[in-house]
Amino acid sequence: MTTATHEETLGFQTEVKQLLNLMIHSLYSNREIFLRELISNAADACDKLRYAALDNDSLYEGDSELRIEIEHDNDAGTVTIRDNGIGMNREDVVTNLGTIARSGTAEFLKQLSGEQQKDARLIGQFGVGFYSGFIVADEITVRTRKAGDEAAAGVEWRSRGEGEFTVADIEREQHGTEIILHLKEDAAEFADDFRLQSLVRKYSDHIEVPVKMPRTETARDDDGNEVEGSEVTTWENVNEATALWVRPKSEVSDDEYKAFYKHIAHDFSDPLSWSHNKVEGKLEYTSLLYVPGRAPFDLYERDGARGVKLYVQRVFIMDDAEQFLPLYLRFIKGVLDTRDLSLNVSRELLQQDPQVDRIKSALTKRALDMLKKLAKDKEAYQGFWNTFGSVLKEGPAEDFANREKIAELLRFSTTHNDSATQDQSLADYVSRMPEGQDRIYYIVADGFNAARNSPHLEIFRKKGIEVVLLHDRIDEWLMSHLTEFDGHKLVDVAKGDLDLGDVENEDEKKAQEETAKAKEDLVKRVKDALGEEVQEVRVTHRLTDSPACVVLPEHEMGFQMRRIMEAAGQNVPEVKPILELNPEHALVSRLEGTEGDGFNDLSRILLDQAIIAEGGHLDDPAAYVKRLNALLSA
Repeated sequence: MTTATHEETLGFQTEVKQLLNLMIHSLYSNREIFLRELISNAADACDKLRYAALDNDSLYEGDSELRIEIEHDNDAGTVTIRDNGIGMNREDVVTNLGTIARSGTAEFLKQLSGEQQKDARLIGQFGVGFYSGFIVADEITVRTRKAGDEAAAGVEWRSRGEGEFTVADIEREQHGTEIILHLKEDAAEFADDFRLQSLVRKYSDHIEVPVKMPRTETARDDDGNEVEGSEVTTWENVNEATALWVRPKSEVSDDEYKAFYKHIAHDFSDPLSWSHNKVEGKLEYTSLLYVPGRAPFDLYERDGARGVKLYVQRVFIMDDAEQFLPLYLRFIKGVLDTRDLSLNVSRELLQQDPQVDRIKSALTKRALDMLKKLAKDKEAYQGFWNTFGSVLKEGPAEDFANREKIAELLRFSTTHNDSATQDQSLADYVSRMPEGQDRIYYIVADGFNAARNSPHLEIFRKKGIEVVLLHDRIDEWLMSHLTEFDGHKLVDVAKGDLDLGDVENEDEKKAQEETAKAKEDLVKRVKDALGEEVQEVRVTHRLTDSPACVVLPEHEMGFQMRRIMEAAGQNVPEVKPILELNPEHALVSRLEGTEGDGFNDLSRILLDQAIIAEGGHLDDPAAYVKRLNALLSA
């Protein structure tokens, strides 16, 4: 039994009573954080002793196996956390535990410089965390002795967190610190083996110092009854004490990387790829990023859980640190470990900090480079694209700086292989462009078949020009932000005037002009018949098999996007299409020879058919059917 001498009661410095009350009741939103903070402080103390003992091995006092021990007493309602680290003398106790915002670790780091500071792998900056113990305890007792001091130099510190604390000298054989939390009535849940073990594994599983808890086993006789007096208590490690991401890449096997991914992602399948990177310099952090093999159930919930696991020097801070990767990379899983961050005191929130933006930029590039490397394996990348492609398509709109990199990773259907599988890159398209073509052509439709059978593709098939077939809901929005690739403009074949560049020769262009001039009277008659239903009527050369098609102005919202906006309850301004007629088609020739109401009806039938072929909806389908029936029965 230790006997306290030279006991004195002191007040906390400054207006700490009010501040301490604020911390206990307002600062921490999650009560279980207290154990993380106290274990972090204990790990700091062990690191300090390890570093100090490099110059003076006697500081270990014959006990060089650094450790943290946690035990509880249900009857007394206490939880005890002890370490055999550096410990504190009386001056340290009064200074560190009497000044609420002081970090002993931060002060220790100030005394180091250069390579010494680099070698000291300390958490630091979180000395305030000690007071989180008052969230669950109505009284805290600290017993400590600094390594290298005499046993009589032990110190006991006690406080109820109400504005004052008591410090006394005690006899203490063991160096290091012991913290006894006298739990509040509503915090009795923490005096439980399973609860404490789960908190250690959640927050402190990867700290370097082993965290031990006692396990008592009792022998049983042949009948299965416990043998009285046979209890044997052993101390077992609760944490793994191995942070895979801090190990050199050369020392980590592929199987270990895969197993770690399954652990952090709660996934049973292997990842497709991973990237392990350590950065030193102005920014110091370690990242381990993974590309999953399968999509989580909430992939398309933009407000769902996402982001990497954030650690500060191996201590778990938050599960979904979404600030470090853009939304379009929300499928990336992994770990970020750094101490160069501005966290609030409770370490539950990231503050606005240029460091966060710099790390986000670096991790984004790292993730995109990882996908570029994966793309070299066509089969593996196709599996990735089938799962996450539509999410990656959000990238050009959200990340202008990396638009070109993202564009290289996109895959589409095209008329080259006429398949619904999106497996063609824009680089593939460019490599197949015929001489004279300087643009990338695409068409947007509701589905693959609607895209591949669009009348707008007729001239392209005739000329042997490839067209990208876009049939995902996000595609038109994507193309509104992805306007160029590798110096080639991307052009929607269903908008504006059709310009095939040098693919068309001068004779063809001259013939088209002559045809347009010859049909001026027909064009005027059709425009008069349709009135305000169309913006313009003109002769086209983009059709070979269809009699007519509708075209939208170059910068107008397409039919697909309009339907999506309308379905979402958005008001979309009305747009009048441009009707283009194929002068070589029999129906157009028939139209030219028709007069009166028959001319008006046939003009409207051609317009309605063109809108339907484009995937649009008719305002009056019944009228269209009536006119068509009249034409067929004539």
